[in-house]
Amino acid sequence: MKCYETERLYLKTVTISDLKRFQAFLLKNRTFLSPWEPLRDDSYYSEEAILQRIEQEILLDSQEQQLSLYLTRKGEERIIGNVTLSNIVRGPFQSCFLGYKLDEEATGHGFMSEAVAKVVEIAFNDLRLHRIEANIMPRNKRSIQVVKKNGFFYEGVSKNYLKINGKWEDHAHYVLLNEGLE
Repeated sequence: MKCYETERLYLKTVTISDLKRFQAFLLKNRTFLSPWEPLRDDSYYSEEAILQRIEQEILLDSQEQQLSLYLTRKGEERIIGNVTLSNIVRGPFQSCFLGYKLDEEATGHGFMSEAVAKVVEIAFNDLRLHRIEANIMPRNKRSIQVVKKNGFFYEGVSKNYLKINGKWEDHAHYVLLNEGLE
């Protein structure tokens, strides 16, 4: 297990023993996160489905194809969010996608901005990536604020990029480049 820390948070890779805590996070925030995610039926929240996702995350993390970190406040065990660098591509591209979600009760306190700052540091210094891409629905103002606060710049709009909550949605495309990478 990898563990990183910020001023107020621990960012950890998930383990099988986190299954119940991860399930509790997803169930607690099901309604809150639904406007920003694909349609999910009840099976998505089952222990079996969550176990499969955890096993897949462990595999992809071990192959350095992604880095998925779960957030807890220091002094607490409850998962309050996660940040993932997915689709890590090596070779001449050295790029990935950034995704994140946060517990409804934890929004508005700067936790996600703090976590994304740490993940950017890991991506650029430890993973030696050149480019991080974040695709965000234009109406998701809080999410856009997180990437802007972390230095991402706007590159344009991807039309009908993802099917979110049953509808194809445009996404604003934000990028951060590792200028220190030769």
